[in-house]
Amino acid sequence: MVGRLDKQELEKFMKPFISSIWRQPPSDLAARIEVCIRDACAHFGNAEPGYIYFRADDVAVAGRQFYRMMELFSNYRVPLSLAVVPAWLTPERWNSLQNTGLKSSSLWCWHQHGWRHFNHETDGRNQEFGSARPYSEIKHDLLKGRQRLENILGSHFYPVFTPPWNRCNLATLELLKECRYLAVSRNCGALPPSPEKLPDLCVDVDLHTRKVKDPVSGWDRLFKALKKDISSGRCGIMLHHQKMNAAAFDFLDILLKTIKQSKNIVLVNFKDLV
Repeated sequence: MVGRLDKQELEKFMKPFISSIWRQPPSDLAARIEVCIRDACAHFGNAEPGYIYFRADDVAVAGRQFYRMMELFSNYRVPLSLAVVPAWLTPERWNSLQNTGLKSSSLWCWHQHGWRHFNHETDGRNQEFGSARPYSEIKHDLLKGRQRLENILGSHFYPVFTPPWNRCNLATLELLKECRYLAVSRNCGALPPSPEKLPDLCVDVDLHTRKVKDPVSGWDRLFKALKKDISSGRCGIMLHHQKMNAAAFDFLDILLKTIKQSKNIVLVNFKDLV
């Protein structure tokens, strides 16, 4: 069973922080999405198609927002990589998560999101697997998380590691390679670089944890990032379903619909990329 401390941590993450852009969406949202995707795809020409993949973080409980997110991806037949926090998961919660997407099980890639999503750093930016911890503790939590997911998820577990807050130290990266994880997923350009033969399936378009004071400029930056990454030929998009309101779900609905209509885009999950 999950300990009391982990329940408190889970409750903290379930508290809704809604980015200001979702409290003030533009009136021409559908048109802006369409123009963004169209202009980004224009960069491909007759070359290879562009790849887009979505990663949903902080997965453990199948609540109302999780159901709605999964329904959208299932309805549009869009693959999704789901980063599961091992310490928050129980067999009962897994049954609910699995049953939510049972009809579209081939679309999902269930993988590891740290151990308990807990910050151990006393200075600097949050990290669960950072320099503040000794190697032995990092290895212990890494493998404990993997074993828990393998025991609960069985064959549904896929050995990719998404570190909480998208960052970890070199020791963690080397352990991932040593323990035969197939890939890591962080922000694009994250340091230190991933070791050879450990692909970094980077995700750089953040939909729901954006902290912006001005929603108008925030929307401009979001569309700029989306266009830039799609134009590059590979675009990773990060979701946090607990932080989604009605406007965020409307955006996701339009985005998935528009992307599916594009002949220049291939939608994949981490299994496809590895």
